[in-house]
Amino acid sequence: MTQTKSLIDENGKRTDGRTETELREIKINVGVIKNADGSAFIEFGMNKILAAVYGPREVHPKHMAQPDRCVLRCRYHMTPFSTDTRKNPAPSRREVEISKVMREALEPALMLQDYPRAAIDVYVEVLQADGGSRCAGITAASVALADAGINMRDIVAACAAGKINGKIVTDINDTEDKEGEADMPVAYMPHLDQVTLLQLDGILDDKQFSECLDEAVRGCKVVYEIQRKALMQKYFGEETEMKEEQ
Repeated sequence: MTQTKSLIDENGKRTDGRTETELREIKINVGVIKNADGSAFIEFGMNKILAAVYGPREVHPKHMAQPDRCVLRCRYHMTPFSTDTRKNPAPSRREVEISKVMREALEPALMLQDYPRAAIDVYVEVLQADGGSRCAGITAASVALADAGINMRDIVAACAAGKINGKIVTDINDTEDKEGEADMPVAYMPHLDQVTLLQLDGILDDKQFSECLDEAVRGCKVVYEIQRKALMQKYFGEETEMKEEQ
């Protein structure tokens, strides 16, 4: 993550025209896959991601079953056409790592003890990637889990912050991720005020670290409101959303 060019112009605008603290446009649709128990489609900037949840259901193979809790299994996959250059359809090391990170970010929000000897499978398919796909994937997966009716302590919202041109910015895009100085993906449960994921790629001093974390959490709170409204839109309809806004 070595910066080679200016990513913020003299007017404080980033490469995509946003200000330092502005998030990309986010749209979430709930219940988009009929055959899944829960599903969601998210557009997070140029990211386009599908998430589907199946379960709780019987564990196969049976030896993987846990007597006192449910097994959460996550699969993050990028389609071959999701990036600028064709990606090998086989799972990469990065996809395996993000699948693990996603499971660890979602587990604290789920009441897995309510479903002993069962499994919940979460599939996240990246149709188009534009930086921050792991945060967008976690966000969509959490909505899909809620849509599936899984018992949850809170919804997990995810957003990244980073450093470009020596400044802390919110929700970095693909160019900023590749050419910026630091990237910090964060997943957060707003009602419980708990961080479930924190990663850092790059170098930040103590002050920058705190500022970056604060910006990522602020972004997560914005994402959470969009998640909540998307779920209400499906289950209570447009009229309820309008009343709430009034």
